[in-house]
Amino acid sequence: MQALEGVKVLDFSWIVAGPTATKVMGDYGATVIKVEGTTRHDVTRTAYSVWVGGIPGMNRSGLFAWYNSSKYGITLNLNNPSSKEVARRLVDWSDIVVENFTPGTMTRWGLDYNSLKRIKPDVIMISASMEGQTGPRATQPGFGTMLQAGAGFTNFIGWPDRGPVGLSIMYTDFVAPWFMVIAAMVSLEHRRQSGEGQYIDLSQMEASIPFLSSAILNYVANGQIETASGNRSSEYCPHGVYRCCGEDRWCAIAIYSDEEWRAFCSVMGDLPWAIDPRFFTLQNRKENEDELDKLIETWTVGQEAEGVMHRLQAKGVAAGIIENGNDCLEADPQLKHRHHFLEVDHPEMGAHLSESSSFILSKTPINVRRSPCLGEHNEFVCTQILNMSDEEFIKTLAEGAFG
Repeated sequence: MQALEGVKVLDFSWIVAGPTATKVMGDYGATVIKVEGTTRHDVTRTAYSVWVGGIPGMNRSGLFAWYNSSKYGITLNLNNPSSKEVARRLVDWSDIVVENFTPGTMTRWGLDYNSLKRIKPDVIMISASMEGQTGPRATQPGFGTMLQAGAGFTNFIGWPDRGPVGLSIMYTDFVAPWFMVIAAMVSLEHRRQSGEGQYIDLSQMEASIPFLSSAILNYVANGQIETASGNRSSEYCPHGVYRCCGEDRWCAIAIYSDEEWRAFCSVMGDLPWAIDPRFFTLQNRKENEDELDKLIETWTVGQEAEGVMHRLQAKGVAAGIIENGNDCLEADPQLKHRHHFLEVDHPEMGAHLSESSSFILSKTPINVRRSPCLGEHNEFVCTQILNMSDEEFIKTLAEGAFG
């Protein structure tokens, strides 16, 4: 038996934050029904996508497949009365309803929390909007690229002598899902004890801010505003990413104590410059950091990145290669050992890799299934989950509910 077996999730969410949360629930056994429209589908089917085999298609998006494993897929035109009736029946079936639209969207469809409570009094609803359901910016639409700037992350990415560069990913979209899952689990337990459902108003931006706690504390306690510092650290030196032998191969190295520095020097073979008094202590190294980084790279550039990593780690020095896609998927022995990437078979994409969980439960296994094609389970959901007769399903289909 899986951990969330028997939990029923109705998933209206799209792009990354919401779908990632419901993916985790589905991978651990919840029955998840993802709702899309034929014209208002999850945009990761057609945008931001890497097409499997380089062939575009509604059901060939690697990004969609990655964040929508272990779900059933149904299409509903939520402006259609018959479609709204199906949605209401799905609400009555569900334990948890998830959405991450701009506030007001679910209300226009008659699917806001107050409406859902009239259908299912003990329903749990999670709304994971950009900045919450209330406040002067609540209804401002956007994406995680804006949120990471608003939360302050962009201020720390880059070099001190240049403008901020931001992140190439929507950082907040990868933080918020875990808060959503935790909130859902707590709400299920609360309902088990009290019989009460509840509404969870999650701000993706606010969920990400705790990950800047040290910078916030530094401002509160010392009045200091931290800014971008490249790869540097105020507490470690050396602390950077160093070029190694080969095409675009790098190793990250971080040294905290003078003991670690001496261990690092022994790995390099006690080169003459390594025993220079300018580098004996952390303070000395920080004062001469620019030169130190250049000297270290004169050594690493002639070494294999993996060799640098393994030799330093063996001496208790923090080091790690900068992995590319091939390293992660094909060469990383740790990820292979833990079976982090699993192969699933898809009717249009064929066999491809999907991601397992970052945690392993000892008694309740994970079971990752492929993502759904658009509208693939319309009939199954209606007849097998909602118990519609064949005649009722055909009538609903003829009325354009799934268009």
